[in-house]
Amino acid sequence: QVQLTESGGGVVEAGGSLRLSCVASGRGFGRNVMGWFRQAPGKERELVASIPYVGDANYADSAKGRFTISRNKARNGVYLQMNSLQPEDTAVYYCNLKLLYDTGASDYWGQGTQVTVSS
Repeated sequence: QVQLTESGGGVVEAGGSLRLSCVASGRGFGRNVMGWFRQAPGKERELVASIPYVGDANYADSAKGRFTISRNKARNGVYLQMNSLQPEDTAVYYCNLKLLYDTGASDYWGQGTQVTVSS
């Protein structure tokens, strides 16, 4: 059974920084992509950034230049360093693990962590 455990959310003033962490536990994961999504009230969940086990990271336009995603492969961890936070970054942030198979993919989600940016 795959479980994702997140930490690091909180309240910060505009211009501040937060670092989100997520660790995946369970069986060996094979080919996979880990990432962060967010969902603000009344809006759909959207991709913030993702990073494959091998390859380059991918960022939403809103995250480019401000957020950095990284992985610790030994710990099955993924991290999101968020700088220059703005009120529009306020959302619940979800860690995602996508396992890739020849016939498709499976998604696993963390419980979500609240990020609130005050103006």
